[in-house]
Amino acid sequence: MKYQLAKPFLFLVAFILVVSLACGIGGGDEPAEPAAAPVVDEAAEPAPLPPTEPVAQQFYTEEFDADTNLWTYFLVDGSDRDPIFVEEDFGTMFVGIDDGRFVYNLEGEGQWAYVTYDAYEYDNVRLDVVAENRGVNNNNVSLICRYTEDEGWYEFNIANNGLYWIYHALVREDGYVIYTQIADGGSNKIKAGKETNTYSIICKDRMLSLFINNYETRVLEENNYALRDGRIGVSVSSFNVLPVKVEIDSIIISQP
Repeated sequence: MKYQLAKPFLFLVAFILVVSLACGIGGGDEPAEPAAAPVVDEAAEPAPLPPTEPVAQQFYTEEFDADTNLWTYFLVDGSDRDPIFVEEDFGTMFVGIDDGRFVYNLEGEGQWAYVTYDAYEYDNVRLDVVAENRGVNNNNVSLICRYTEDEGWYEFNIANNGLYWIYHALVREDGYVIYTQIADGGSNKIKAGKETNTYSIICKDRMLSLFINNYETRVLEENNYALRDGRIGVSVSSFNVLPVKVEIDSIIISQP
């Protein structure tokens, strides 16, 4: 099951200005005639505009300052030994837009929240994500490509402690998610703590590439699963130290 992104509530306060007209008091006993009602030209009043639908773009920069209905999320419960796809939100979390940023606010252990762009499927694509860590220094930010429900996806996990992993992930029919490691390593280019990092991936033909803060970190050829195309997405994961809060400033989808 996939969910629409949450949005903060907006409270609209309407102020009504009451204007009192002073009426002069005449000297006679006859009541004054009421003023004629103003003539309203109904044809001159513009009709309200229908709500605009989000325009799907294949390659663009998402800055989360407009409608985000083309982005949805799904959840994996990683609190047990075997992670499992879940059908509804669990624990306390917020996944959505706040003040022009995409926010993951995870207050439970093992909350792995994935957000995907559902308008297009991509074969060759580059994804750049600017992520600011506002919580504890124990979380993963993940970039995914070629996501499909049938064949799974490629997932690039970057941890604030300086490590990274590349996986193939697949949701089985029983709901369990199988993560098969393709590669791992470490990078001193990751800014730990409450810092902002830029993470980038390129999925081009059989080549998978990871960049951290514009430094080429890992390039490999993947032939075991050979995923062809699918959706892109971003994930943030909590573990046993809370709370996890990551704010995504922008996501750039471009041709490699």
